[in-house]
Amino acid sequence: MSGNDLLYFLTTLPILLLALSVHEYAHAWAAVKLGDSTPKWEGRLTLNPLAHLDPVGLLALVLTRRFGWAKPVRVNPRNLANRKAGMVMVSLAGPGANVVLAILLSAIIKLIYGTYGFRRESTAFLIMALDQGVWINLGLAVFNLIPIPPLDGSKILAAVLSGDAARVYYRLEQYSYIILLVFIMTPLSRWILVPIVGALYRAIM
Repeated sequence: MSGNDLLYFLTTLPILLLALSVHEYAHAWAAVKLGDSTPKWEGRLTLNPLAHLDPVGLLALVLTRRFGWAKPVRVNPRNLANRKAGMVMVSLAGPGANVVLAILLSAIIKLIYGTYGFRRESTAFLIMALDQGVWINLGLAVFNLIPIPPLDGSKILAAVLSGDAARVYYRLEQYSYIILLVFIMTPLSRWILVPIVGALYRAIM
């Protein structure tokens, strides 16, 4: 790893951890608000990244610099007032929180750039780091909406499936990491995700 690569890694690691923590905290918060205290009992109602890290998902995020996942927040649908609608809302909370964080970071970038521009090297470096934060959060939001277990998109799809279709879909979970890694490491992820993330980036920047 070169000096620049190491510097990039050390700069973006806090942003990666923040993005993952905000994502999972939003899931936990939504579940608790909708009636299920399971995330609170399991210590997931926190922004502490150590409570949320999934080693494989973090590695994927570091390698791709865009796409990854954390340890899923466990939710008991039976505790929700409306099981299907509740699961959809809980599942959307994580990606939604990442989009909100991306918009907040973009606002900070515009404020710093409008005030200081790129006159100082430290300011330029900070802007570039925050810009990576925008990309990372948008990438997490879009990636996690893919309907592959255990990503959020799979829970949304499962909420509208029933009977045999739902049971077959849940069986895919045993192959989820293999499917995700194949998806990430092949051009398929770039063909599908990069245009969507790029469009969102241009919309908020």
